Amino acid sequence: MRAAVLREHGEPLSIEDVPEPTADPEGVVVDVEACGICRSDWHAWMGHGEWADDAVDPGQILGHEPAGRVVEAGDRVETLAEGDRVALPFNLACGSCGHCRAGHGNVCTGDHPHALGFERSAQGAFAERVHLPSADYNAIRLPEGVDPRDAAALGCRFMTAYNALDARAGLAAGEWLAVHGCGGVGLSAIQIARALGARVVAVDVRESALDAAADLGAEVLVDASETDPVEEVREATEGGAHVSLDALGVAETCRNSVRCVRPRGAHVQVGLTTDEEKGEVSLPTDWMTRHEVSFLGARGMPPTDADDLLSLLASDAVDPGALVTREVSLDEVPSRLAAMSDYDTVGVEVMTK
Repeated sequence: MRAAVLREHGEPLSIEDVPEPTADPEGVVVDVEACGICRSDWHAWMGHGEWADDAVDPGQILGHEPAGRVVEAGDRVETLAEGDRVALPFNLACGSCGHCRAGHGNVCTGDHPHALGFERSAQGAFAERVHLPSADYNAIRLPEGVDPRDAAALGCRFMTAYNALDARAGLAAGEWLAVHGCGGVGLSAIQIARALGARVVAVDVRESALDAAADLGAEVLVDASETDPVEEVREATEGGAHVSLDALGVAETCRNSVRCVRPRGAHVQVGLTTDEEKGEVSLPTDWMTRHEVSFLGARGMPPTDADDLLSLLASDAVDPGALVTREVSLDEVPSRLAAMSDYDTVGVEVMTK
């Protein structure tokens, strides 16, 4: 089969013929109908993450936001069969460790590959087919009628945003959310916040991103290249956001997000850092202590929470397809990944057949 393979960090992915995946006893092979192109793929392509023992080695097939149809099922798979339509979480879980049993499979600590598309034992979905381990636990069954492109847009960005706002921060109707960085995960967060009844301030330095945020329901737009975003957010929300989310991962946006939270509010970190920060950002800890500001992390979403997100989708409260700005072929993936270096993408781009 054909796949996009990382051969050298920062150099275009190589489109190659590679061996077909085969299903292990508890896994399935999925024919990839669509796969989102995410900034986390860009971090992997650039070689980031060494500071967290998280750098991706050459030889990896990237791609971690796929949707498609099951074409092979292992002997021990009980809930899936050939032809079933599924989305795959990037945070693969074993299904049996303490975290998985408690409903927190996104932080699984079992003996299992944990990151689709980022580990040699979990080759990714910029390919014609992909393997999903522990499929009974990990697979997200898709309702009939969901477009594969839309399902791919549900991938790590939408799932992470939902987990960050609902499960981690407990964002409530009527509260203010500030979103710093209106790329794919930031725009996903705006949609989800509006579905939860919250109000949104969108912060970015790109006019196109702020326009997209407005289209999705952001009430206040802040161009951080022209004004102090902390002051603007605190003024617009009359004292600070109840929840603020850093969707970019650079030191400036992280600190801005923390600083724009009101007393007893919460900052949620979603964006991963670059080689400038190397996983470390200094924070106003005394100020956070004084005002009892919470700092939360969010990574993906437990597969066991998928039904809650799918119910929002079924009710038309969210529309991940509205975030898709471009569909590309497998051959175009290398150039679209490289475009992220200059922030030359808007919304969500998806590889489709």
